[in-house]
Amino acid sequence: MSVETFVPSNTVVSLTDAAKKHFSAKLAKADKNWIRLSTRVSGCTGYAYVLDFADSPEADDETLDAGDNVKVAIASNAVSLLRGTEIDYVMEGVNGVIKYYNPNVVDECGCGESFNIG
Repeated sequence: MSVETFVPSNTVVSLTDAAKKHFSAKLAKADKNWIRLSTRVSGCTGYAYVLDFADSPEADDETLDAGDNVKVAIASNAVSLLRGTEIDYVMEGVNGVIKYYNPNVVDECGCGESFNIG
């Protein structure tokens, strides 16, 4: 008989290899050191993701070294909305799109621009 122990992850977000590659190239072109992820009240369902480039995290941001020279700062007021989110970069036809796989989301608007949590 084996016993497994559940240890919750303290990681707020994770990035796929495709997202790391995308952001690494974007950060180099922008001459910035950080990706900063936050949310804002928006749309028909509640919140929208906000992704910016930054020179450094803000004082109370959660931080993550994702590897491939990609460092992520998560706004402290967005941590509870984003905990467990995986960020991916996918091609849809000829367009590259950043996708958020957020396990906290219970509702999204039809166009995918805003979300709500339970």
